[in-house]
Amino acid sequence: MLNAFYRNRQLLILTLILVVVWGVSALFTLPRMEDPEITQRNAQVVTFLPEATPERVESLVTEPLENRLLELEEIDALTSSSGTGISIISVALKESIRNVDPVWARVRSKIDDAVPELPPEASDPEYRDSNVSASALIVGLTWELPGEPNYVILGRLAQSLQERLRSLPGTGKVERFGQPDEEIRVDIAASDLARLGLTAQALSQQIAASDAKVAAGQIRSDRSELLLEVNSALDSLERIRAIPIQVGERGAVARLGEIAQVSQGVQDPAAALAYVGGHAAVGVAATVESQYRVDAWAQAAQAVLAEFEATLSDGLGLRVVLDQSQYVQQRLNGVIGNLISGSLLVVAVSWLMLGGKAALLVGAALPLTTLMVLGWMQGLGVPLHQMSVTGLIIALGLLIDNAIVVVEEVQGRLKAGLTPSEAVSTTVQHLFVPLLASTLTTVLAFVPIATSSGSTGEFIGTIGLTVILALISSLFLSLTVIAALAGRLHRWHPLGAQAVGWNGGLSSPVLTAGYRWTLQWVLRHPWSGVALALVLPVVGFAVFGSLEQQFFPPTNRDQFQIEVQLPQASAMTQTQSVVLAARDRIRHHDAVTEVHWFLGKSAPAFFYNVVNSQENAPYYAQGIVQLKGTEQVRETIQALQADLDSAFPDAQILVKQLEQGPPFEAPIELRLYGPDTGQLREIGNTLRAELSQLATVTHTRASLSTPLPKLALQVDEEQARRAGVDHQAIAQQLQTTLNGTVGGSILDATETVPVRVRVPNDQRGHLDPVTSLDLVAANGTVPLSALATVTLEPDLATITRRNGQRLNTVLGFLSAGSLPDTVLTQFQQQLAQQHWQLPSGYRLEYGGEADARGDAIANLLSTVGLLGILMTATLVLSFNSFGLAALIGSVALLSVGLAALALKLFGSLFGFTAILGTLGLIGLAINDSIVVLAALRDDPAAREGNPQATEAVVMDATRHVLATTLTTITGFIPLILDRTGFWPPLAIAIAGGLGGATLLALFYIPAAHLLMVRGNHPLAHVHPPI
Repeated sequence: MLNAFYRNRQLLILTLILVVVWGVSALFTLPRMEDPEITQRNAQVVTFLPEATPERVESLVTEPLENRLLELEEIDALTSSSGTGISIISVALKESIRNVDPVWARVRSKIDDAVPELPPEASDPEYRDSNVSASALIVGLTWELPGEPNYVILGRLAQSLQERLRSLPGTGKVERFGQPDEEIRVDIAASDLARLGLTAQALSQQIAASDAKVAAGQIRSDRSELLLEVNSALDSLERIRAIPIQVGERGAVARLGEIAQVSQGVQDPAAALAYVGGHAAVGVAATVESQYRVDAWAQAAQAVLAEFEATLSDGLGLRVVLDQSQYVQQRLNGVIGNLISGSLLVVAVSWLMLGGKAALLVGAALPLTTLMVLGWMQGLGVPLHQMSVTGLIIALGLLIDNAIVVVEEVQGRLKAGLTPSEAVSTTVQHLFVPLLASTLTTVLAFVPIATSSGSTGEFIGTIGLTVILALISSLFLSLTVIAALAGRLHRWHPLGAQAVGWNGGLSSPVLTAGYRWTLQWVLRHPWSGVALALVLPVVGFAVFGSLEQQFFPPTNRDQFQIEVQLPQASAMTQTQSVVLAARDRIRHHDAVTEVHWFLGKSAPAFFYNVVNSQENAPYYAQGIVQLKGTEQVRETIQALQADLDSAFPDAQILVKQLEQGPPFEAPIELRLYGPDTGQLREIGNTLRAELSQLATVTHTRASLSTPLPKLALQVDEEQARRAGVDHQAIAQQLQTTLNGTVGGSILDATETVPVRVRVPNDQRGHLDPVTSLDLVAANGTVPLSALATVTLEPDLATITRRNGQRLNTVLGFLSAGSLPDTVLTQFQQQLAQQHWQLPSGYRLEYGGEADARGDAIANLLSTVGLLGILMTATLVLSFNSFGLAALIGSVALLSVGLAALALKLFGSLFGFTAILGTLGLIGLAINDSIVVLAALRDDPAAREGNPQATEAVVMDATRHVLATTLTTITGFIPLILDRTGFWPPLAIAIAGGLGGATLLALFYIPAAHLLMVRGNHPLAHVHPPI
């Protein structure tokens, strides 16, 4: 049974065919994406309370909703922003929650429970999922004719395109961006309203009364049932103009078209706009479901776009802002190229170290294992993306270790005179337990990566999963297929039949003699040998504290984003003026090809971790900048930041490179908690001033900063009573007159267009016409100026809270290439030097990159303790000795210092990927030590501490140890040279640390073992099984 694959040729061939077909079919059917899919753990609850101050919004809307939501223990953070007329509550679930759907259902239920507690004039709270996946396609329908754009036409075309894309198989969500809402506008002068004895609200009510869109009952008889309906629904501008309006006290009637201007258009000012390629546009963004291939979906979408573009009239354009399939293909081409180059390098090193025959067998293990892993990925629903394929690259040098051991063992037994069948069966029997233990310890090292919870765990988890799948597949194939092929290859090409380069690897007598002399010296002076072996790890621990830290490096992509924020009182027209002028300056930079703007609302998600948090913000714009290439991304960002800061001093413009890892609003975030908003603002301004002194800080921002100017009406209550109006009536008439009020609607094609009554723009855009408005009162009309005076007062722009407590969030934005950890340390040292302290009742905590990094590392290391115990148990059971297990455990600990030393020597940053590499290294570093120690324990003389026998055992194991080490390090060369900057820290930590761990295996382990045996240490003894 142990050599069934060797004896049964049909079984061997069928297994090979099965693995190849399974893997190849999986390769062509696996979903493909740029980055892993992240579970949606964030959402927003948006509620409108028209024209209410931030204090009223906080008290009447935000607090009742927060109180209900905070009853859920699954919520990690509840952050709210109460602004003028709007409440936005951001809900973040705990990172440990994997099945989020039931939790979000309970969140929606809590929102419904809070609705009766809200004021009647508040809108129903709207639950919105926060998009955690990037759009697969973003296009803009552009208006390229002279003059003002017709957003009605653009909007209708965008809706048509939206419906076509939505009909494609695999399409997820399709949304429109930058489309102002349509409306029928009834403009009537304030003086005419007063002359006719009407208010805007009363006129709106009469229009609504003429729009009966409800059934008037049914007529039922023995033969039929007929629906009865009042045939008076509004269906055209002519029908609206013909509505009879009762005016004056005597019941006179006038047609609406006689007293007001009726027109169809879009809301003015618009809530959101878009400019694509410098042209007014409406954007359409589509996502793809995770189980579909993005590249295949993109081909179908391109066909739809081509067909749609052919139907557009002259002067209308269709421009692609983002085609994610191009980035997916580039990313996969890059990592697959690394996989192929790494495989070739591994085979070449195997040829040099082991000879052509062994290299051929070891090389066969690479594609077979890769295909088998692809098959497992298909079964487990793991897509192809940069993380899953990189896991295969990491596994390159690891998965052939088993193959190398099996091939060398088979060849050794063949040299001893066994038949191929005997050699295969005895090899499998002898190596099954050691290889299983070795594979298990390595698998356990990658389990924390595969099982890490939270967004970061989901982002990097498939690295650990694919490595584990590769190691398990390698173990199976090595003990079955590779062992059988090794025996059959001997039948075709017996040992000695070919040149040395075929049957054995290269050797150097000079190097061998030098190595033997060094080993002999170490064994003669074991204490000195142990001390010398500890030098490199100790140095690594010593320099560990000096390593610069970076959570995740920025992505090397030919895109970046720009955020423009004006003072919160700014109008949309001012924002338009700034972004169009900024576009001209941006285009002057040689590296830039185009910039696309989205105003009033965040841009569509064009990268997986770009936070889309802005809405109903006419003072805000977000730009997507397209570059010619990736060669000078950082330099271009730095130059643009300086240029735009100089050109637009009144605007806060952030030029931001796209980052990897979990999203955060700013790299530096200070959260100030306290009861008094005035004190919070003062403390926040102090911290902003301190942050601004740091050279790498480009801008700062605080949630409680500059007050918002507000016009306050001081009503003479006595005069108002005499005129027959009160405060509420004055506020209601002003609100409906200036902002307009909706009464009725028409159905235009598939669009429901509301009818809004308001005064013209020239009568509501300046203070004088407003104060001269005539109010309708019980005793006729009275000018507003006779009842009230207007003063300019400061007011809070927003009130922010976190988990039910008021806070001031101070954000610090850094120049491209700056390290947040370094800047935060400088800031903290600056505060310490000034002996800065918070007042009593106030506290400070840190968010941003520091908070995200801490959470991610905590999630990653949460299972390390348990897995360490399992790894220790595996070693104890394998060697049947606590002392020998402790010796191997010391190698695992020392490898951490070796990883730190490698990072320091290569000038690499210590970040999350470096931590991943260090965890992986722990499992790899002990493998060679296990091999050497197991060989020493198998030799009777070496087991008793004989130096000559120890030397012979170590010399015999050296080629195997060097072969596995060199092939593993070689497999990481493509990642070390990776230009994205994402993978080098991980590869350097593993490859560099593994090189040092090899020295520990060849010198530290023999010397330490010799000392343990000579000292008759009780822990070195093998204990009988219980």
